Amino acid sequence: MSAPPVDSVAFLEGLAAQMNAHPDRYEVLGDCDLVLGVVVQRPDGQAFRARITFEGIACLDVCEAEAGDEALADCWLEGPLDAWSAMVDDIVEHGRATGRHTLNSLTLMGESIRLRGQDVMGIDKFSRFNQSLQEFFDGAAARSVRAVG
Repeated sequence: MSAPPVDSVAFLEGLAAQMNAHPDRYEVLGDCDLVLGVVVQRPDGQAFRARITFEGIACLDVCEAEAGDEALADCWLEGPLDAWSAMVDDIVEHGRATGRHTLNSLTLMGESIRLRGQDVMGIDKFSRFNQSLQEFFDGAAARSVRAVG
């Protein structure tokens, strides 16, 4: 059985399952109340869109979204499939994101994955909950979640 690709609800659901199975990793980081959008631009010009709902130290929901629905999230991360895959490959290799593959580095540079939002309060939530979000994506290191690069 192959792992789900990065640009799929199944991949994000795997990350959510990891988060919900290990609340101890999130307790020290504090509550995360955020709806995060994810937009993965595929090479064919199409995009995979999803919304991820975090509340407290849990991921409550992952759902695919329609074009434009990312604007309903507090903020969203948008970038090409190869950038998302490189981040996940780094996580798989090192057990967590390292160097320029962390969400913080990727969004600060803004060259591959960009942070977007409709207002500054929503964008601020990304900064406020950044470590929880990184821990969420670092869940890709688990064998059951690994994405095909």
